[in-house]
Amino acid sequence: MTSIFQTAMGPDFHRLHPALRRRFSVGLDSGEACTGRGVMDRIWHGPAFVKPFLALGATRNILVPRTGRDIPFVIENVPYADTFGRETVSFVRTFDLPGRARRFDAQMVLGPRGDRILDYLGTHQHLASDLHLRAQPDGSLLIRSGTHRFREGPVDVRVPELVGATAEVREAYDERAGRFRVRVRVVNRYVGPLFGYEGSFTVSYTDARARGVRPGLRPVREEARA
Repeated sequence: MTSIFQTAMGPDFHRLHPALRRRFSVGLDSGEACTGRGVMDRIWHGPAFVKPFLALGATRNILVPRTGRDIPFVIENVPYADTFGRETVSFVRTFDLPGRARRFDAQMVLGPRGDRILDYLGTHQHLASDLHLRAQPDGSLLIRSGTHRFREGPVDVRVPELVGATAEVREAYDERAGRFRVRVRVVNRYVGPLFGYEGSFTVSYTDARARGVRPGLRPVREEARA
């Protein structure tokens, strides 16, 4: 059984901590879905002028315009075949912020060459990013974004570095605490840090074939272009 993440990483996948290997084995072959529940120690964003852009993205469940500490959250990783028959794994994060919960949606498919993950962001998949996954010497996982593209109708353009950003995700398993730890930073080359969060969570696994995909987890619109 091979997940899209194992395919993208190749032999490097086996250098991950066993708990991470299982978590990133979620897929149609394994038949498992993974739900993480925990607390974000901190959600932050950069300078004040960044907030309107985060607020705009939040209308389509991209990024989070609020800050906070000790915020409960849930991440849902559910495999399914999208409209175009591609194996897809959801990465839907819900942050229980005071006053109103916020979602950050992503749906991941294997890139056309099989050497990277294609990450579609938001409810309408207007943004897509290449993700490069690497195991670290301590068994943790480092994910870095590459090229970003914006797609709407006939429009298909690469997001220029001036307004784009690079995302870096580090996920590890803390054996002493029995928890996964995650840290995310989104940084613009010229402006600096824009957004991020860090926290920890535990996971449970369920039978994806039996439970299926709950209503509202899949995007409103799916993008065919890779």
